[in-house]
Amino acid sequence: MAANPENLHYTKDHEWILVAGETGTIGITHFAQNQLGDIVHVQLPRVGDSFSANDSFGEIESVKTFSELFIPVSGEVIEVNEALGETPEAVNNAPYGDGWMIKIKISNASELDRLLNSTEYEDFTASQGED
Repeated sequence: MAANPENLHYTKDHEWILVAGETGTIGITHFAQNQLGDIVHVQLPRVGDSFSANDSFGEIESVKTFSELFIPVSGEVIEVNEALGETPEAVNNAPYGDGWMIKIKISNASELDRLLNSTEYEDFTASQGED
């Protein structure tokens, strides 16, 4: 299993967020993409859409299954990774890099406090089992 970057916050729904000032970059974890299998389609919101923490912000489809994506913290979408429309496999190849999904302007930074750090997330995924 690839190590989970220590500079990210994680959810129990297997999303991650990288915080830089008021901006949060969001994607799914290595564990999630591994469980899903080959990603074939990603449906993402539009710039300007606003979400509350834990709202569904999109959908991801793999050869095995279909899953909703849940936003870790409240905010407004300021950028969408349009490249995933053409190359959804980037989520498999680089879930913490080119496979990012959206960037948001964080509206409630205190919500970050309830997310998991990398060690807590690794402990959580260990209890979920691996393929």
